[in-house]
Amino acid sequence: MRLFRKIALGIDTCIESVSLIGLLSMITIVTVQVMTRKLFNFVFFWSEEVTMLLLVWFSFMGIAIGFREKLHLGIDSFTHKLPAPINKALDKIIELTILAFGIYLLLYGWDFTVLMHESELPATGLPNSTLYVIMPITGVMTCAYALLQLFGVETKRHVNMQEGGTH
Repeated sequence: MRLFRKIALGIDTCIESVSLIGLLSMITIVTVQVMTRKLFNFVFFWSEEVTMLLLVWFSFMGIAIGFREKLHLGIDSFTHKLPAPINKALDKIIELTILAFGIYLLLYGWDFTVLMHESELPATGLPNSTLYVIMPITGVMTCAYALLQLFGVETKRHVNMQEGGTH
């Protein structure tokens, strides 16, 4: 079990790192794009397309990480007034709904990725499926987090952080 936990945490850390690197890359590309446009009246032909790819990838990975950290919307002011057994049942319904969403992303995201593989992105020449393959990846991540939460495994990795990034 310890080996499984170590492997899972390694995969999770890798996914989070890729997401953060994607965000940093996107910010860098957009900054360079704005500077070269304003200063030199020049834009790298691939910059907008790569920025779009990174934005889509970062956003979808953020969805799964948000589910892991339990950052989804909730109405705490209402549910705090309910008895504990009802709140437990609601938590299970939420986890099952997140699992269903993950399965949806996995199945239909994969179908869409395969469908889009024949066409190319105009600037980079990459297959159009490059843009959409993050959907089934996010589906797998979401399903994994939802299953862990269903079985009572705590998935939050940033428990001491508050909104706004302050401690």
